[in-house]
Amino acid sequence: MPPRHLDRLSAVDAAFLHQEGPNSHMHIGALVRAEGPAPPYDDFLDSIRARLHYVPRYRQRLVYPPAASGRPLWADDADFNLEYHVRHTALPAPGSDEQLMNLAARVFSQQLDRSKPLWELWLVEGLADGGFALLSKSHHAMIDGIAGVDLGTVLFDLGPDGRPLEDGLEPWMPDPAPSPLDLLAAGVTGMTKASLGVAAKALGSLSRPERAIEDAKVAVEGLGEIVWAAANPAPPSPLNVEIGPHRRFAGIACELQDFKDVKNAFGGTVNDVVLAVVAGALRHWLHSRGVRTQGLELRALVPVSVRHRDPVHNGVGNRLAVMRGPLPVYVEDPVQRLAVVAAAMDDLKESKQAVGAEVLTSMQQFAPPTVLAQASRLNFSTILFNLLVTNVPGPQFPLYVQGREMTSVFPIAFLPKDHALAIAIMSYNGQMNFGLLGDYDAMPDLGEFGEAIEASLAELVSLAARQARAGSGVA
Repeated sequence: MPPRHLDRLSAVDAAFLHQEGPNSHMHIGALVRAEGPAPPYDDFLDSIRARLHYVPRYRQRLVYPPAASGRPLWADDADFNLEYHVRHTALPAPGSDEQLMNLAARVFSQQLDRSKPLWELWLVEGLADGGFALLSKSHHAMIDGIAGVDLGTVLFDLGPDGRPLEDGLEPWMPDPAPSPLDLLAAGVTGMTKASLGVAAKALGSLSRPERAIEDAKVAVEGLGEIVWAAANPAPPSPLNVEIGPHRRFAGIACELQDFKDVKNAFGGTVNDVVLAVVAGALRHWLHSRGVRTQGLELRALVPVSVRHRDPVHNGVGNRLAVMRGPLPVYVEDPVQRLAVVAAAMDDLKESKQAVGAEVLTSMQQFAPPTVLAQASRLNFSTILFNLLVTNVPGPQFPLYVQGREMTSVFPIAFLPKDHALAIAIMSYNGQMNFGLLGDYDAMPDLGEFGEAIEASLAELVSLAARQARAGSGVA
């Protein structure tokens, strides 16, 4: 179902709003590089304007029911101004990679204005290689977690000729601004739908008692595993300190084939190799900080999509659960470190932790706003994890913007309270690129950590090549 005027935020989306504070910004995005020259700004605006009807959420802002009677709603912004959201800038000479990363860090240090639609897109010229960059920034609350329908989805084309624009589109007209009574009614309607959903589930359980009993058993086991995880907190580390509002950013370019070669040589999945590479980099970084890693296993928060057998749950809004992935920094040998990660991730996949997280998500759908706010803060407590690590599979073919090929993309995550580092990884057209977001004060050595990522991967790739030579009988 497409986004509509006065849609109510899902529990997960509302949680991202509650988790935001002066120093913990909940926007995410990406730094995209493309072949030059950059399109003229007015042409770029026109191309976006012609496609905005595909993503109506980008013309909507937050509104709130009176007396905290329900979760916030999305309403058409009668004062929507595309030029406000799409900004145009240029790097000073020489337009280095470092200058581009610093620009991304400064943009991501500023919170989005909640009185307007929660997104920005920056067109950046002046790059040393003659190309240009796009820097996207959207609040996590407005991103569709299942379908992935955001501005980037409709901005990029599959070929240099682009896609034909629709003829005869009528000018966009916002729906009337809601009155307090409209907001109250929408909030009550949303809560009523949630309660009806609970009732429908109960009736469905009566018609399928065997499945209901099995689902309930799995859910209880899953909740038990979540409780056990909460009772076994993540260890203290230099990553879990008070953070400020300012950020550092670094992009690390890698090749997807390297991760596949390591996987093929030693087993596991590409995602297991990613976590093993991160664990190796963290081990080196902790040693550089004078931290002993003997017996130390850090915990990564790994988001997973929540998908249902029941089609009524399909629609707009984040439907995410989280799992805690292992980062065994205590293991010195890179191959053994990968084996530990792969075995632990296999156990997690066989466990009911994701199901338990899904049950908690479903319970939050009917939670009052005050309870939801408290629960959402617990979800991102430093008790549970040391850092966020999210791996997003992207297209393995080139994309184009205004006829220019997108050459690379570096995803940008967010820093929850008391978390100084977040790692986002995205594959695209044979690449596997890391976006490292760090707190400005707590991570002055973010560049060195990026070098540790490269060294950790290179070590595994070298060992995989040696394994392949040994298997083929080549010295």
